[in-house]
Amino acid sequence: MPTLSASPVPAVWPAVPPEIPGTMAAVVFDRFGPPDVLRLDAVPTPAPGPGEVLVRVAAVCVGRFLDVSLRAGRHPVKPALPHVLGVEHAGTVVAVGDAAQRSSTVETGDEVRGVAVGQHVAVWPVLGCGDCTACAAGSTEACPRLHIAGVHGPGAYAEYTVVPEAAVWAIPDDLDPATAAGVALAGPVAMNQLQQAGLRAGDWVLVAGAASALGATTAELARHLGARVIGTSRAAWKRERLRGLGLEAALDPTAASFVDDVRAVTGGAGVAVAVDDLGEPDIFARLTDVLAPRGVLVSSGAFLGGTVPLDLARLYTLNQRILGVRTGNAASARALWAEVGRGFRPVVDRSFPLEAAADAHRFLEADDNMGRIVLTTAAADVT
Repeated sequence: MPTLSASPVPAVWPAVPPEIPGTMAAVVFDRFGPPDVLRLDAVPTPAPGPGEVLVRVAAVCVGRFLDVSLRAGRHPVKPALPHVLGVEHAGTVVAVGDAAQRSSTVETGDEVRGVAVGQHVAVWPVLGCGDCTACAAGSTEACPRLHIAGVHGPGAYAEYTVVPEAAVWAIPDDLDPATAAGVALAGPVAMNQLQQAGLRAGDWVLVAGAASALGATTAELARHLGARVIGTSRAAWKRERLRGLGLEAALDPTAASFVDDVRAVTGGAGVAVAVDDLGEPDIFARLTDVLAPRGVLVSSGAFLGGTVPLDLARLYTLNQRILGVRTGNAASARALWAEVGRGFRPVVDRSFPLEAAADAHRFLEADDNMGRIVLTTAAADVT
């Protein structure tokens, strides 16, 4: 595939076509490997069954763990090949499984309303089995049979997706597709991180890797909720951008003075919440060093490692907690969309056209992004 530049045209909401085509464009791969394994191909357009809707995709996020790692074969899940990536996305509902489904409901931040053809939606693609103890408690992120579209089944690097009604969320009328896709999954994950940590307005929060897709979302959401946020990045230009977003400080976690710098910024108190989506042992150890008494360290993703040092004496002496948050759940999604209605927006770096998916993967692997990366589909017949 030739090298293509990022798209200068923002994502647009596609119209409901007069007829659903029998085939669609999709980015597929039939072996694990570098970005070059991704190719644009024509595949059958999926058809919705009972309880499902067909979404014409406008924008889909490119994720480091759920997309790049899976394509490279480093993800613990190995889907059947050929496979279509793409988890969090937004688009237009163009069909429902049967006429009875038109009276069903879709959740939004402050209300419940009916699914309708032509509706603009964000897709929450992480669903539990509904039968286990975790699902009964509302903690679908702990479901042992958790299903993620784009990981365990076909995803949204395509013109159309079929998703369960439970995965569809109505969005504010003024939200553009790239922003809606950018918050569809990372937003509920970030909200779950902060809720489980017990975040309160005025708390000091440190986000490691705050320029990453999830890190930027978490940092911006914490700031939106009234926290005082410190971000970290090893890149000087990213630290400058983080300060421009309104963070209290942006620090290099590898600097010898890092722990002292955090203590100085927080007036010696340390941080109430530290969020680590990296799992790098040296950085993890430094995050525990800056936790305040009764502080909480949240781990999500941990794509760089798995075994980290831990001072148990300090943990129990200072009454600190370490908790894992795999993803979001329905409650955190409801809370997130309520905040979107109150003005929260994720940081979106840039978009690439669908056919340039390999270039988007290369860009993300080079660690050149500041926030979310999205793929957009061509839609000449926009609404």
